[in-house]
Amino acid sequence: MQTTHSALQVDPRDDVATALRDLPAGEAVSLGGTTLTLCEPVAKGHKLAVRPIAAGAEVVKFGWPIGRATVDIPAGAHVHTHNVRTLLEEAQHYAYAPAPSVQAEPVARRTFDGYRRANGAVGTRNEIWILCTVGCVGATARRLAELAARRFAGRVEGVHAFPHPYGCSQLGDDLDHTRTMLASLAQHPNAGGVLLIGLGCENNQMDALLASAPGIDRNRLRAFTTQMVSDEYETGLSMIEELVALAEQDRREPVPLSELVLGLKCGGSDGFSGVSANPLVGRVADAVANAGGTPVLTEIPEIFGAERILMARAQNEAVFGEICQLVEDFKGYFIAHGQPVYENPSPGNKAGGITTLDEKSLGAVQKAGRAPVVDVLRYGERVRQKGLVLLEAPGNDAVSSTALTAAGATVILFTTGRGTPMGFPAPTLKIASNTGLAERKPGWIDFDAGPLLEGEAPEAVTERLLDLVVATASGAETRAERNGEREIALWKQGVTV
Repeated sequence: MQTTHSALQVDPRDDVATALRDLPAGEAVSLGGTTLTLCEPVAKGHKLAVRPIAAGAEVVKFGWPIGRATVDIPAGAHVHTHNVRTLLEEAQHYAYAPAPSVQAEPVARRTFDGYRRANGAVGTRNEIWILCTVGCVGATARRLAELAARRFAGRVEGVHAFPHPYGCSQLGDDLDHTRTMLASLAQHPNAGGVLLIGLGCENNQMDALLASAPGIDRNRLRAFTTQMVSDEYETGLSMIEELVALAEQDRREPVPLSELVLGLKCGGSDGFSGVSANPLVGRVADAVANAGGTPVLTEIPEIFGAERILMARAQNEAVFGEICQLVEDFKGYFIAHGQPVYENPSPGNKAGGITTLDEKSLGAVQKAGRAPVVDVLRYGERVRQKGLVLLEAPGNDAVSSTALTAAGATVILFTTGRGTPMGFPAPTLKIASNTGLAERKPGWIDFDAGPLLEGEAPEAVTERLLDLVVATASGAETRAERNGEREIALWKQGVTV
């Protein structure tokens, strides 16, 4: 990576560099011993051409094509949506071509203080979770959580309700997905106890949901339907008290990093996300994987254009085939709804300097580090082996982070260049791609990756973030937890009756 005080080039093969500050027309920029003069202004986070790019030629960043030039682009020009288009409009073909294996770097032995559950899973929190079969009782769940949080304060690490608007007027796979997600959440190791509330007449019947969660600790589960009790608050508080009495006996104990399930997520990305925060998270993900732990990558539409990187790292041909099928299925989902697969980045992404989905994806997959992909999970499924896992979910922040939690993530690393206050059931660390964001929103941001843009050694920044991950897994509060930002969102895919 070549960097000056004004621009950064990720790979020497790249046709572009990223502006580290607002650059005026006429400024001289030196990169790799070559000096070029800007022929137009380039905003912070946006790209400038480091060499002439002919119309029709591929534009390279991260050592990979991010699009195709629509006009001749001179050296020193601004490179963005006005002169580059996606390559995803073109036909894509995949073949199994495994990349050379990368030697895992040795990892210093680390432990965190977690809660070992009866099934062997390890939680990073000891909370009571209130889940709903149907949206009709969502407000009831919230009110119960508020009452219980006050009544049982200090006895557990929190009482939280996670309502949603679904569970009725759903059919087929759509209803199955809602049921599967809730069943997976009910088995999460961060819940020292789970209260499941139903209405009684919904499509998502309580018995069917519980049958979808054979691994749940029934000793730590309480459930009722509100239509069948005279006072849902009295009944709910009584059941929560029973769960609290069990959970308050739990104690943290030192466990190896191999017991950590680490969710990997980006949202509100900018032109720096793929060169600072995402690669930083990738190094932490590698440390966890190398220690025997389980990083989980999702947001399948945001690997379009970079999927070959993950396919080449498939542990074997069977996993390669599962990745191909997952990508093709998700593209089919877009096409079935009459949408182009490249309808991304968002307006905020573009304002931050991201030009095409190809570029966004190449930056996003940096979060997965270099470890081999060992498994592919469908939406709502839970992790079943250690190592880097790919999980089906859309790019939406709330939906994908909920899917990560349901899959078993006990800490989520969430990189952002634009900022967001959102939080999810698992403790979520917000990592700013640039120092300006970290300084502007200290109430949202847990970690600043900006020093990487100033030339600080990646190893030092990685160690700091890994220390924070371990502290968070051991109970340190995240900004989102402190702000009371805790919610879920389910992926609605079918018709509503």
